[in-house]
Amino acid sequence: MQTLEPTVRLFFIMEEVVEILSKERILVLMGGTSAEREVSLRSGKAVLSALLTLGYPAYALDYNHSAIDQILIDKPDLVFLALHGQNGEDGTVQGLLDSLDIAYTGSGLTSSVLCMDKVLSKKLFKYEGIPTAGYKILKKKDLIDSDAIHTLKEEIGLPMVIKAATQGSSIGTYIVRNEEDILSAINNAFLYSHEVLAEEFIDGKELTVALLGNEQPEVLPIIEITSQNEFYDYESKYTQGMFEHIIPARIDRISEENIINISKQVYELMNCKGFARIDFMLDKNGYPYVLEVNTIPGMTELSLVPDAARAAGMSFEELVERIVRLALKK
Repeated sequence: MQTLEPTVRLFFIMEEVVEILSKERILVLMGGTSAEREVSLRSGKAVLSALLTLGYPAYALDYNHSAIDQILIDKPDLVFLALHGQNGEDGTVQGLLDSLDIAYTGSGLTSSVLCMDKVLSKKLFKYEGIPTAGYKILKKKDLIDSDAIHTLKEEIGLPMVIKAATQGSSIGTYIVRNEEDILSAINNAFLYSHEVLAEEFIDGKELTVALLGNEQPEVLPIIEITSQNEFYDYESKYTQGMFEHIIPARIDRISEENIINISKQVYELMNCKGFARIDFMLDKNGYPYVLEVNTIPGMTELSLVPDAARAAGMSFEELVERIVRLALKK
């Protein structure tokens, strides 16, 4: 038997090599140039670590112009998109990869554009009868009228939510409780986007639903979010101890079923693929309102989708594997 040991050992080594070579080469794109760059780097590093643990020949690139040249040279089998915000989550990179005929995780170009732009999302929700808070779309020219702010207060009411139209992670989002603070909040939001959304404030529970799948998505456990700040803002999202993810959410069965059904409807409406996260407010009467859809939700150690996956009995590595397989089936 001793004379066979080197051969047996070589057999197992060769088996491992074959397994590694048979796995897809995966590029993790992260970083980028958006206001969410630091979060993207954290998501990308977590995903890369999981892929390497799973045995994939994976590597990472910080997304910039030189990264595009590198993608052209490397031609990876799959790009795992860990980019957040503009020039990453908004269809820009998706369109580039489509033109290069390179597979990537998550939703396609059109879906990414629709979900990233809160104005487009709102219009589509309203047209399709998806419950969403009342709103008004603002452009800079709308503020020329001296009565514009008072009119806005009369139409939307106070408190109101002011949002930059094309940002994530609550960047450029403000809750305004006094009329004299409306204009400054709008001007701050315009620093991040050429359009701003003024939205009715919904008093109630903040909930989020993660979905996994292409045509028939699996709905992961609903999460209720509480925050140390006034709402689940950028600081709360990415600072340990500033938030609590409550699973299962403290809602009744009827509300749960309603939110699950709406989540599936929205996922299909927006043509989401792979995975996405849909944010809700549930008012004190148990009525749900869709806030927005995140097509590349965070994958950091503090993020919601990994928490929902864990609650469903899925490790982070298993979650990453599922996303990879779904991308290759797209």
